[in-house]
Order: sequence, then structure tokens, then C-alpha cells
Amino acid sequence: MGASKVLLVDSYDSFTHNLAALIVEAIPSSEVYIIHNDQLSSSEVIESLQYFSAVVVGPGPGSPEISSDVGIVKDLWHLPQSSLLPIFGVCLGLQSLAVENGANLKRLEVVKHGQLSRIQHDGDGLFEGIVDAEVVRYHSLHVQAAGSAPKLQELAWADDGAENGGRVVMALKHRFRPFWAVQYHPESVRTDGSGLQILQNFWSLARRWSSDHARVEVDWSEGATALVGQPWPHHSPCRTQASQQRSVVTTTTIHAPHLTAPQICEISGVHNSPTDFVLLESRAQPGRYSIIACLQPTSLKVSHHVGDDFVLLRRSKHSAFERLGSDIWTWLAAFSRAKYAVGGLPNIPFWGGFIGYFSYEIGVHSLGCKIRHQGGHKHPDASLVFVERSIVVDTMTGDVHIQSIIPNDAGWVAATALTLRTAANIADAEVSTAKCDRVHASSFMLPDKAAYINKVNLAKEHLYAGESYELCVTARTRVAVPKSYPGSSCASSWDLYSTVRSVNPAPYGAYVRIHPTTLVSSSPERFLSCSRPPYQKFQLRPIKGTVRKGCDMTRERAENILNSPKEIAENLMIVDLIRHDLYGVLGKDVKVTKFCGIEEYQTVWQLVSVIEGSPHFAQGDQTCDNQLGWEVLKRSLPPGIMTGAPKKRSVEILQNLEDDARNLYSGVVGYHCVSGAADWSVVIRSCFKYDPHPDDPDGYDKDEWVLGAGGAITALSDAEAEWDEMEVKLQSVLRAFKLESLA
Repeated sequence: MGASKVLLVDSYDSFTHNLAALIVEAIPSSEVYIIHNDQLSSSEVIESLQYFSAVVVGPGPGSPEISSDVGIVKDLWHLPQSSLLPIFGVCLGLQSLAVENGANLKRLEVVKHGQLSRIQHDGDGLFEGIVDAEVVRYHSLHVQAAGSAPKLQELAWADDGAENGGRVVMALKHRFRPFWAVQYHPESVRTDGSGLQILQNFWSLARRWSSDHARVEVDWSEGATALVGQPWPHHSPCRTQASQQRSVVTTTTIHAPHLTAPQICEISGVHNSPTDFVLLESRAQPGRYSIIACLQPTSLKVSHHVGDDFVLLRRSKHSAFERLGSDIWTWLAAFSRAKYAVGGLPNIPFWGGFIGYFSYEIGVHSLGCKIRHQGGHKHPDASLVFVERSIVVDTMTGDVHIQSIIPNDAGWVAATALTLRTAANIADAEVSTAKCDRVHASSFMLPDKAAYINKVNLAKEHLYAGESYELCVTARTRVAVPKSYPGSSCASSWDLYSTVRSVNPAPYGAYVRIHPTTLVSSSPERFLSCSRPPYQKFQLRPIKGTVRKGCDMTRERAENILNSPKEIAENLMIVDLIRHDLYGVLGKDVKVTKFCGIEEYQTVWQLVSVIEGSPHFAQGDQTCDNQLGWEVLKRSLPPGIMTGAPKKRSVEILQNLEDDARNLYSGVVGYHCVSGAADWSVVIRSCFKYDPHPDDPDGYDKDEWVLGAGGAITALSDAEAEWDEMEVKLQSVLRAFKLESLA
């Protein structure tokens, strides 16, 4: 007997793949096929149902009373008798079932987004064997079926208290049709074991109904594949060719504990503006390695703007356009696959490869959202340099690794090692150019407080209406600084970076100067990292919840603040969203290895979760795509902590709420190694500027640095407090410009 096939209808939610994974776990030997609620017509969906054992209607943003939010879902509850089959609804699925059968739809007195509730139930059927259930709720709307929907029977409910609306329906069934649904999210990582059991019970009920009604699924056909596609997960990794030619890494290591990454940058010519230069620096835990790219005039620079069907390739003064076969991600994977290298030190994360950034908008484009603000096309949405020579500083051991992936390049490696040994003999102080008194703003333009507070309140209205669970609302600050020229007394972008790293030390600092953009970042947050093949592990470490240290802020007090329902809910939403993103590429091997752990850093305590996943191999197959990291990055952008959930609808709302493009802010910066490893951080606590070409006679006499800041807006947010939080975040970079106040 073949695998049981389940059709999962996705209403553009960010938890759908979590639900798919739970279905596969609950139903042995099952295959899950996912379609969007507007992908097929009602007649096409009805035609496809003959191939399936059951349908699961997933959650999603919006209202069951808005046709565009639910699509064909509303028609599933009115199937003709000849097409009838068991259906299970989740959240929006329950609300649609209820509304289509006459129930009243209302707003909750108190929105439940990422909130835990203990539910009561009748113990029969869907809840058989479930004694106690603590579940996660993501909803601002609810249904009232009693009296208005006689065809529906309540199975479970939550007591929100008399002051908050009292009894709220948590599960329903249709009295005459094989339809069951729950209001809460059984697939959430914080829903207890009843989440799995509820799906198992549904499957038992579904099989029993099908047996009683002699329903038999039709054998799968090419026509079925044409309608609904391949089973989840859709991505099938390309296989590494064992016979492919590979570069070999040449490495020399010296021990130089007093030689810092900024000093090596100065030795390597960072002051030679406007030449390109790249540094990724770890100056605080949990970061450890700093990477200096030793660029040459012939180093390849790759840039791409959203909407273009080509990449721009630059070497020295030569440029060329290359058409994209599919998209920028496919191009990067193919290029990287051809440059695959071996032989580097296994403990060093980077041997060579791409370093650079991806903008927020490139992630918006990957979601299929219309980009309202293009940003004037000044800054590329992807800007990367292919690094063949590099220096990696291990800040824990004091070792400095000089490496090259260029064939027969041992001479450069040896000469550079000698230069650094000489410098190490006199390097016993911090970098000389960290002059915190040199960077002074001549003017600045801050966000309008009243406008920002209005955006926060508008965002909350979207949350109350069920459009999103949280929205990260941001705004831009612009700071003008006199332009630095060779030989001038004005502060350079390197001086600014030196100041930023001094006033705001961070584990994921970056100084990326790739024409026409310069990025200065002092990010506290890693976004995505992956280890080397063949046994790759992908890890995301979202931070939601931060308390600054101070004389009156003890660890105990910080823990009390960070363990509040609001902070836990914000973190939980992003954890569930990230699980969905990883499940979508890797398959079912995704785990939350840490949930809301409190980590201590130099200046703050933070609420950190860790989500990890590995590619799912077929039995006996241990080969993998050494460039899978590009696909995972594409499917994870833009960072969920900078959008909200569900991601696509949240991004669409933010496109209308915000006045301009985010550009680099809310994007990612980092590297993709020639070994297939990668590490990317979120571009926050940062600033960036546009550099006209040095030969441009209309070049500006001032540099305009752009800073982004904002915060996650939830139904519990206070608009004034959100403005204050944004001001605190801005200060971490504004202090480098001698701007101590937004007043």
C-alpha cells in the first residue's frame, strides 16, 4: 500500500512547514502536498481531492470574511457529497469553518499572539486520551458558534477570565460532515505533546470515516502532479560531484596575541581610500574570529539590483554584465560550486569565498512581495567580493592565519606572515586610529516622533484585525559628515568604524567598503550560520528581548523582565517562523536546541533561542549539495526579527507603513566560504553611505550616513515606549557622531 497523501492548504502563513512536519510525524508513511489558497480554482481543487486521504487547512493572516484572505478554503466546507473527505482546520481554518456555517466572528478582548493557554475539552473524539493540554494561541479574532451555528459542536474552550471576554472556542466539529478544527496552533514549539496527539486523533477519525463510507483514494497520476506539484519539502539538493576539480588552500599560522584585526587592516592598506576593503570583526562573545580580506585590483566584485536580470562583474577598471539563468541565488550557487576548495585548517571558519551584504529589499523580492520603495537604485541589493587571499584572527588563542586559494601562492603567504611577525613584535596597544573625537556631524535629520508613534498605532490596528502577530516598524536617521579626502583632516569611514567598535563592541562587526557603498556595522546578532559539508548543520540564533546592564540592574531583575509573557511571546513567534523557513528547505530534521535562554554579554542580558537543522537524506544517501547554504539564506530572508509574522503579510503591511527603502538596514552581512560554510549577521546597530565615483565632478562635499532603527510592535506595545526603545537603539551608533540626544 502506498503512502497516505494529505493536502495542506496554505493561506500564506509563516508556520505552514511546521504543520507539515507535524503531519508527517503524526501520520506514518504519509506525504504532504502544499498548495496556496489561491493557487488553484475551486473546480481544480475538487478534482484533486480524489487523490488524497485528508485535507488540512492551515492558519494564515486576515479574516475568514475576506475572500482574498481565505481563497478556496471557504469552498471546502461546502463540498458536494461525491467529493467529501475528512478535513482538519487550524486557526484561520477553524474560523472559516465556523463562519461558513453561521457562527459570529468577533475580536478578542485581549489579543493572544504567542500566548500559552490551558484548554478544557470534552475528552472524546478529537481529544481522546488527552488529559491536560497547554497550547499556543496566535489570534486576535474568535468565533461564537452557540445559538448561531447549530451544525457545529464545541469540543474545547479556553477561559480568558470575565474581564477579558470569558469563554473562547478552541475546537469545533461539524455534526454531519467529517470536519474538525482547532483555534490554537498544535504545531508551535511551545504547544505540549497534545499537539501531536490531536493530529493522530484526527487521523484515526479520518480513517474511520473513510472506512465507514467506503471511500478509496484514486491512484496517483501525472495529472495529480500537474495540479499540486511535488510533496513537501520541494527542494531537492543538487549532488556534489566527487570528480570535480577543487582548489587547495595554502595556510601559514603565526602566534601574535597582541596583534589586533584593526592593526592588520592598517598594515593592509585600509587608509588607501577609495580602494575597496572588507573586514568582519568579532570584538565580543560569542564571536571569536575576525576576517580581513586581502583584496587585489583583480579581485572580482559582484553586484545586483532587485528587478534586474543580470549581475554586474567588476575587476579593476573592467566591468561586464552577465545574464542570470534564474535568479541571483542560483548564479551564486553555480559560481561557488565551481570554486569549491579543500585543505584549509578545519577549525578556521573561512578559507576564502564571497564576503559582502544582501539588502532587506532582496529578501522582500524573494517573498514575492511588490517593492514599494526602491531606494533610488544607489545601493546594490547584493554586493559581494570574491576573496582569494585572507587573514583570519582567532581572538581566543591569539593565532593569526594567513591563507590563499590561489594556486602557487605560497610566496605571498610567506611574505605576509613575515610582515605580520614583524608588526607583532611592536604591537602591544590598541589600533592607533580609534580616535573617538574625530567624527563630528555637521547636520542630521531624525525621524519625526509624532509620525513614528502614529505608525506604531496603525501597526497595532493591523494586529487587532488579525493581519499579523507582530510588526517590526522602523525609520531612518540621516547624519551628514564632512567628506574625507586623502590628506584631509576630516574623519574617514575607517575612523567612524574605529569609533563605533569602541563605543559599541559587538560579536559581529563589519567594515565593508565596496564601491559605491560603505557599511559600518556593530551587530549583536548572528542571523544564519552553517558548517561545512557533508554533515552540515544550519543554525539561527534570534534575539528578542534585551536588558541593558546597570548599577541597579541585577541578573535576577533582568531575568524577571525577560521572562515576562510579552518578551517570551515575541521570541516564540520568531522561533516558530524560523522553524518554518528551515523546514521548507531542509525537510524534517529541524530542532529548537535552546528556547529563550538568557545569555550575558558585555553590556546587556539577552533572550536568545537557537534553532538548528540538517539536510534530510534519503536512506543510504549521504551526499549533499555543498552550496545548499545559498538556498537556505534565500528562503530565510528578510530576517524574521526585522519583519514580524506571518512574514509575507507583515512585509506587505510594512511596505505601506514605512516611508522609504531600508536598503542595507535589516539585511545581512557576512560570508559564504569556498568550503560551503557560511555565517551572516543582521545589519542592525549600523550605518551606511553612498560613495560617488572619485572621478565624478559632481561628487558631494559631505557624506550622508543612513541609520535605521525600530522595534517589534505587538498588541501589548505602548507607542511612547516604542519610541524610547528606538531612541536607545539609535544611540548605540549616534554616539560615534557625537550626537548624544535626539532632542
